Amino acid sequence: YMSFAKVTFRDVQFTLCRTGYSGEHGYELIPPSELATEVWNELSREVLALDGKIAGLGARDTLRTEMCYPLHGHELSDAITPVEAGLNWAIGWSKDHFEGSEAVKSQKEAGADRKRAALKVLERGIPRADMMVMRDGNPVGITTSGTFSPTCKVGIALALVDPSVKIGDQLHLDVRGRLLAVEVVKLPFVQPSTK
Repeated sequence: YMSFAKVTFRDVQFTLCRTGYSGEHGYELIPPSELATEVWNELSREVLALDGKIAGLGARDTLRTEMCYPLHGHELSDAITPVEAGLNWAIGWSKDHFEGSEAVKSQKEAGADRKRAALKVLERGIPRADMMVMRDGNPVGITTSGTFSPTCKVGIALALVDPSVKIGDQLHLDVRGRLLAVEVVKLPFVQPSTK
């Protein structure tokens, strides 16, 4: 777990790692882009020959949402800081300076204007990204990712919400004018099985 190795395919060396990004016991291959299609096709043939199944980005997205893992462009971006995303553990706070250090150190000290939260749907419905999170008819955040969780058998979402929102709060998502009841729950939705 959390290790890397060099592998060779068609005389080209690249990285194989096991970071568990999906929350599952799995591996990641990082071939050069010009070899990616060949690696995918060969790996797919081998998996299917062993009666395995092929899963793509939709499966990855569902698994990482169940684990509450952030995805760049959703829970983390140029507009969403690591402090807001709940990633303080990944910041080198003891370093004197790093790109953006003044901004994130200031935000950590003052407290962020929003934070990442896990939302479980309490009725029939599947949340998606960019849905307004409502409390008593007032917006308190926005979803960053949403899906149906096959493990939990319910709709789940990650959201950036007001810091006053806490675990156990009953909120709503605005689904094109219809309110969908959700509850703020402790993250992750599913315990990891990466190790």
